[in-house]
Amino acid sequence: MSFDVNETHPAAEEPRPDNAGQNEAAAGAGAKEDESFENLLAAYEGRTQSFSEGEVIRGKVIAISGGGVIVDVGFKSEGIIPIEQFMNDRGQVTVQTGDSVDVFLEQTEDANGYVVLSREKAERMKIWDEIERAYREGTVVKGRVIERIKGGLAVDIGVRAFLPGSQIDVRPVRNLDSLRGEEFEMRVIKVNKKRGNIVLSRKAVLEESMKEEKAKTMEVLESGKVMEGIVKNITDYGAFIDLGGVDGLLHITDMSWGRVNHPSELFSVGDKITVKVIKFTREDGRVSLGYKQLTEDPWLHADERYPKNMRVQGKVVSLTDYGAFIELEPGVEGLIHISEMTWNKRVKHPSKILAVGDTVESVVLDIDVESRRISLGLKQTEPNPWDVIETRYAPGMVISGKVRNVTDFGAFIEVEDGIDGLVHVSDISWTKRMKHPSEVLKKGDEVQAVILSIDAANQKLSLGIKQLEPDRWEEWFSRHNLGDTVKGKVVRMTNFGAFVELEEGIEGLCHVSELDEKHVEKPTEFLNIGQEVEMKVIKLSLQEKKIGLSLKAMKEDEPRLEFTSYLATADSGGTSMGERLGEQLSRFKKPETE
Repeated sequence: MSFDVNETHPAAEEPRPDNAGQNEAAAGAGAKEDESFENLLAAYEGRTQSFSEGEVIRGKVIAISGGGVIVDVGFKSEGIIPIEQFMNDRGQVTVQTGDSVDVFLEQTEDANGYVVLSREKAERMKIWDEIERAYREGTVVKGRVIERIKGGLAVDIGVRAFLPGSQIDVRPVRNLDSLRGEEFEMRVIKVNKKRGNIVLSRKAVLEESMKEEKAKTMEVLESGKVMEGIVKNITDYGAFIDLGGVDGLLHITDMSWGRVNHPSELFSVGDKITVKVIKFTREDGRVSLGYKQLTEDPWLHADERYPKNMRVQGKVVSLTDYGAFIELEPGVEGLIHISEMTWNKRVKHPSKILAVGDTVESVVLDIDVESRRISLGLKQTEPNPWDVIETRYAPGMVISGKVRNVTDFGAFIEVEDGIDGLVHVSDISWTKRMKHPSEVLKKGDEVQAVILSIDAANQKLSLGIKQLEPDRWEEWFSRHNLGDTVKGKVVRMTNFGAFVELEEGIEGLCHVSELDEKHVEKPTEFLNIGQEVEMKVIKLSLQEKKIGLSLKAMKEDEPRLEFTSYLATADSGGTSMGERLGEQLSRFKKPETE
């Protein structure tokens, strides 16, 4: 703003007289005028010099143009400030002509003779003053989270400040990115204006607030009281509920009468919920809360709703090696044991029949309210095939099935779903000797068998494979008698005798005592494996399937056979019977003694 002496000093406008007296008066007046101008100029210069660069001073808006705002701060010239420094977030100019504003004096005069001012820096200086005052007095400042940075958050409180991660909350915060844009009340715990460093703490504000709330809450807190709280944190084992300065634990087991896999299925951080105080210890301040306790225990009258033999529907909520848990209603579950899933006893795992989420119908087998257990049956929803087996099968009937399992004592054959029959090892073959049924039958083989007997009460079905063919032993015994001479091949040797195969699958034993008249130590003295021999049948037992053979008996018959052969030869030569007999007997005469 320019300063004009003629405008500010009225004496300069008075006319000067033409005469001498008047000249003297005029000279005196001129001297006074000079003195007054000097005084005014000195006063003006003194005013301008009372401010120095780097200070915030008061100015007046005298004009607003398209590019800037002209501000008079009482200097020789005005300052022009970019209009952007007077705009709000919506781009609107926030000052009018005649408004008084605080500005920052950067330079008293630039190259063009103007004062260099800054509204932006003045505002920043004011903010720093407020921040330092808040630090000294411990007052609260408000700020908005800008972004996440190393070690914490950057916060806008008029200037950029730092909020350390340890000072964000009373508990560690895992996801700092989620706080972007949030507004907090904080305390200034450190300031360094030269370096531009400001450190904040939200934790301090929260702790003070919690302290006040805690005192109020502790006055009314007691076991059995129903209160409202806010879900503060969620863990795998439960949720922490803020009751007002006091945190209580709502354990996962106290959230619902039903099955809860994770607390997040029911609650989220920030939820406002009603809970019941289960236990409160004033000495250590521990609070245990319950949510399910606000409703009646569903097991109280479960036996009335689910009596025995009742058909019920439910959802499969869990599978184990021994069965499946079925939810009949929230908080009430029953177990279908693997043995109660199907009449077929071959189920190795419940997952072969049921899957989590399936809706199934079952029958209540038993209920124990005190133990909170319900036994359910799935197979009971269908008829038991053993109850009608005798109307569909009979002894002597030939069936086809698959070998399901092979054991040391036989093989189990699936006759139909839920019905297995046993082929005992003794009923596999009439003649084949085997150490294990697997020598003949393999798991998965399709075979035919004959039903030997049915025991529906004990759920037993006896089958036979060898009965599909005639009994070779019976056939052999029907063709042979004691004393018959038979032919065979030595197949096995033991210390007590030799086994001779007479036909395929038919063997007889020649005991060591039947090899010769004299004592024999080992059968190998007379026989070898693979040797073809003739022997006499000396023992027959169809029931025991045993055939006794004798080589000794064959030797005893040799003289008689030779004699018979001789008689036949003599007859052909015309020799008389008496002569032939005499010659034969002469062989057995004792020699005469000298």
